[in-house]
Amino acid sequence: MKKLMILCAVILGFTITASAQTDNKAEFKFASEKYDFGKIPQGKPVTTDFEYTNIGEEPLILTEVRPTCGCTIADYTKTPVKKGDKGIIKITFNAPVAGVFNKTIVVTSNAKTPQKYLVISGEVLAPPAAAPATTGSNMK
Repeated sequence: MKKLMILCAVILGFTITASAQTDNKAEFKFASEKYDFGKIPQGKPVTTDFEYTNIGEEPLILTEVRPTCGCTIADYTKTPVKKGDKGIIKITFNAPVAGVFNKTIVVTSNAKTPQKYLVISGEVLAPPAAAPATTGSNMK
């Protein structure tokens, strides 16, 4: 009976240790996961940085940062981010058409939460219409 209880205690100990180790994974902490550009001119690229901190124990490795449209480009920290260190995800948006926009960027990593979603939004203003050209003069 004692051997059975000791065996159960050992198994329980291994189970608790194994589950505690999964809590040591890397994890994001963003200052903000959304950015509003406000009103921006059409055809002129705008950029913002999403800064994050690794609040987990293991190094945080981004495996992919994928915008959901071709008008958005992402660049990011490609080296592992150690516990307590910061990384950057730089997003550049070039508005092809006028109007309100709301774009999502999918961030994939080795974190506890393996996918994060960043959002950029704003309103693209069309360029002002050119004034009609004047020809000649009306002098008589």
